[in-house]
Amino acid sequence: MSLHQSKLIRNIWLGIENLLLHKLRSFLTMLGVVFGVGSVVAMLAVGEGASKEAMTQIQKLGSNNIIINSTKSLEDDSSNTQNARINIYGLTYFDNERINDTFPHVKKAAPAKLIRKESRLGAQVLELRIVGTTEAWFELVPREVLAGRVFGEKDVEDFANVAVLTEFGARKLLATKNTIGQPIRIGGNSFIVVGIIKSEEGQAGNLQIPDQQVDAYIPLSTVRKSFGDFFMKRAAGSRIREIVELHQIIVQVDDIEDVEPTAAGIERMLQDFHKKKDYELSVPLALLKQAEATKRTFNIVLGSIASISLLVGGIGIMNIMLASVTERTREIGIRRAIGAKRRQIIIQFLIETVVLSTLGGIVGLAMGILIPAIITYFAGMPTVITAKSIIFPLFISVGIGIVFGLYPAINAARVDPIIALRHE
Repeated sequence: MSLHQSKLIRNIWLGIENLLLHKLRSFLTMLGVVFGVGSVVAMLAVGEGASKEAMTQIQKLGSNNIIINSTKSLEDDSSNTQNARINIYGLTYFDNERINDTFPHVKKAAPAKLIRKESRLGAQVLELRIVGTTEAWFELVPREVLAGRVFGEKDVEDFANVAVLTEFGARKLLATKNTIGQPIRIGGNSFIVVGIIKSEEGQAGNLQIPDQQVDAYIPLSTVRKSFGDFFMKRAAGSRIREIVELHQIIVQVDDIEDVEPTAAGIERMLQDFHKKKDYELSVPLALLKQAEATKRTFNIVLGSIASISLLVGGIGIMNIMLASVTERTREIGIRRAIGAKRRQIIIQFLIETVVLSTLGGIVGLAMGILIPAIITYFAGMPTVITAKSIIFPLFISVGIGIVFGLYPAINAARVDPIIALRHE
């Protein structure tokens, strides 16, 4: 061990001994740093958890995907009181063909017709959301296959009466029956269950995740043959008649760099072929970028608020060290009289403040790690503690010890040894 290292260790132990002479005062001074570091770590963990959950939901939609939904225009909404009128709106089969044929960066598109039908199996009855689509859906909205298989291109070409159920729907309908190969009735037609998949449900930003727990996936060709494009439903005492060819088209772009330009091109194409705005185009990638920007802003705001506590803790350390300099004036005078240099006095007081702030930072880290765990356990809110959220506050606490301890240390070094020796 070198001479400098042994001196540093001796000075650190001396600093700890001086702090232990006033245990309560040192503890109370340290609390400002403890709460400051703890609040920084906890707030960053909560912010990171909320942000990660939002981005996970958005990523489930696919960063390379563009989602187009049919929507009623204002004209259609105003005409709902006219029971005899049939609303014709939304995406068409030709829209899907044009998107596939026109844009070179479109890898594939999955059209979907979404209707609700009552399903029966013996005494079991459940309203399902029928998703009439192609085999491309299962590639663009990948979900775990729990049993059997998903339908393929041949099923679509052959107008096959096959259905893929979600886990929720299968449990409700097939609880006491065989699963794969079981015939069920949907809207008066018989379908064979060929597979069961796991589904997701919820919101990603302001966008609904494409699948739901009550979905039944059926080839689009079969849905067109069995149910057609005309829908009628009752709402508020009136009958609503609608003709909608496609309710949704999910488009996959081959490169993430081409997602937004392709989305803009599809938007212009739809404007040319639709007389009214009866569609809505959403880009998960744009939502992902927005979520990342929001995360950065959120972290900055939370970090700034929590840093105020650290600032208060630093001021408390400076105040106590200034008082300590006054109390130890005679000690400083004796050390200077026997040959201690000003630099050594500064280092000694700086070591004490750094030890105080570092210990406070370590205790604050423990508190900051515990608080998110309690939040997750009792509130069910996801929290994520990253290496950055631990290292950053710890470095700040050490920095506070140096910055706020420097002035008291310099003040101590400036004390005149003769005046100091006369101090009572």
